[in-house]
Amino acid sequence: MLQDADALPQLIGDYKPVDQWQVHINTLFYRFRGDQIRSFYQTFASADYRLAHALAADYFEKVVKREKARGKGVTGQGGKVESGSTDTPSIPLPPLTVMELGPGNGNLAACFLSHLKVLDKEGTIYPRIRYVLVDWEQSVLDAAMAHPELASHRDRIQTHRGTVDRLEGVADGSVDRIICNELWNDLPTKLMSRQANEIEEEFLRPNLSEALHAKISDWATFVRAFDAMDVETLKGFPPFLDDLVWEREYRTVEWKEVPYRKTITEFLKRIDEQVVVPVNMGAYATIKEAKRLLAPDAIGFSSFDAGTADMAVLNDPEKPCYCQFGGQQSVMVNFALAEAVAKQLEAGPMVLESQREFVGRSLGTNVLTLMDLMATHPSAGTRMAPWEQDRLMLKTLQALNETYRSPYARHLDFPISLEMPPEERETLQALVRSLKPTGIPDTVAYLTEEELMLASKDLEDIGYDPQSFMIALTAPPSPVDYFHAFVGAR
Repeated sequence: MLQDADALPQLIGDYKPVDQWQVHINTLFYRFRGDQIRSFYQTFASADYRLAHALAADYFEKVVKREKARGKGVTGQGGKVESGSTDTPSIPLPPLTVMELGPGNGNLAACFLSHLKVLDKEGTIYPRIRYVLVDWEQSVLDAAMAHPELASHRDRIQTHRGTVDRLEGVADGSVDRIICNELWNDLPTKLMSRQANEIEEEFLRPNLSEALHAKISDWATFVRAFDAMDVETLKGFPPFLDDLVWEREYRTVEWKEVPYRKTITEFLKRIDEQVVVPVNMGAYATIKEAKRLLAPDAIGFSSFDAGTADMAVLNDPEKPCYCQFGGQQSVMVNFALAEAVAKQLEAGPMVLESQREFVGRSLGTNVLTLMDLMATHPSAGTRMAPWEQDRLMLKTLQALNETYRSPYARHLDFPISLEMPPEERETLQALVRSLKPTGIPDTVAYLTEEELMLASKDLEDIGYDPQSFMIALTAPPSPVDYFHAFVGAR
């Protein structure tokens, strides 16, 4: 994968397995650009609330069902079991630990807790919640804790700095629910293929483009700082994450350093020779750690991420295994192999469904993402300038916001491109200012069938065909999509 063979790249590191360079580069990305993540990509929990609300509703329903099944007594105000005797005081029920791995900007936690509190009208569950944010970067935890809507839940929130493969100090069987959203594809992932009876993995080595090399006066110091991840020294050099050029080669896997050999080998027998597939080692580590942490009757572990379980896709040599956002390396999740590893670990059965189905089931209706709606517009797939895409997005938001009502008041941050013609720029800046705070909170958001029907006339006026987006509402998930992997109680 030499991105530009004519760039005369300058070597800045040795060949290493993909997962090792992924850890290295993503660590630098978060230390340099951790506060700018949403400038490069957004998740379904960055500003929208519907995934968090679905998780809260699902959790509330399952905890209530479990408490009734236990039959310990009548649950009263404040999460206490009433003994039934006027002489015996109420017995406090044990705390419920909910753990979020990779909390992002804190929005998922804020919306989860806010909705859970609304659902818990009797005050039997929310007062018992201990919500633990887990990340290996303190700056990420600090940013998540600063989310304004977490302020009212501060007595429920704790942070834990550590790597998700081993959470030191957290007792076995002490957690009731574990959630991670768009984390697996950022965790260490190997790329493997079968070559006759051998299993090979992809190795990468990084170079710097010739253009940026010319701007660096002290090359030896830069290379040393890059190797050591010395952020303070690197800050003295021009930004480089967007100028990395990668070379690749394949080497036989050193199995003494790689777990799950039998499961991986058996899986690759189902894949054609020399077809590379993701082996999401970091994801498997979270499943293994979840097995240790979850109580015997815990609600379970959920991961939401982009990937596939479709063997035809996995067997396609042209599939895009990974991509970069602002330098961060993100790899597609191989859910089929993750399921096989979960079985080997005896972590409990893994159930896979599309993320859209999970959210829609919670709401009792069909849902569509805003981006999927835009994909039904007649101009989709045509050559549009970025500013024309922005214009379509803003007009779509305006049409939907006539009837859309969010339970949260938020200002949608939508920077207007400098490339936009001045007359369009002024018009669209006014449009952004006119968007009400209870409108769609993000360009990555879920819309219900009812919301789309109410806005159908306004959407028609800007070129949408209601029949097209109604078909999209009930279409099955794409082979590569956002999925919910749930590992339940054992």
